[in-house]
Amino acid sequence: MITGGTLDEMGYYDASYELEQRDFDPYTTYSSWVEDKIMTEGDDRLVENILGLVGEAGEVAEKIKKLIRDDTRFNNQEILKELGDVLFYTTALANYYNGSLKMLIKMNVEKLDGREARGTLKGSGDDR
Repeated sequence: MITGGTLDEMGYYDASYELEQRDFDPYTTYSSWVEDKIMTEGDDRLVENILGLVGEAGEVAEKIKKLIRDDTRFNNQEILKELGDVLFYTTALANYYNGSLKMLIKMNVEKLDGREARGTLKGSGDDR
């Protein structure tokens, strides 16, 4: 008779199956992964992460600008790679301020759902 332990010993279960079976949190894992990639500390880290975020967001904007102005095409992967860099620096800054990617998502959903419920999605001001 083959048991679960036997299948495990045979290497039947792959890593993704194991991760699904645990209390795996991809947001926390990504936040930790980002933290391992940070090369600066203190005020230098803050400045580097802010400049990184602005720079990467600028690269996204630059591609869109050239699409509009010059009809320069790009493939979706190019934009997605740049958005991944934006996500990296966003997560790094959240970590710096004792937050996390998971916290940012939750806070943003609550904020925008609240605005939608109040009918204030359009307009300006943080507290609308």
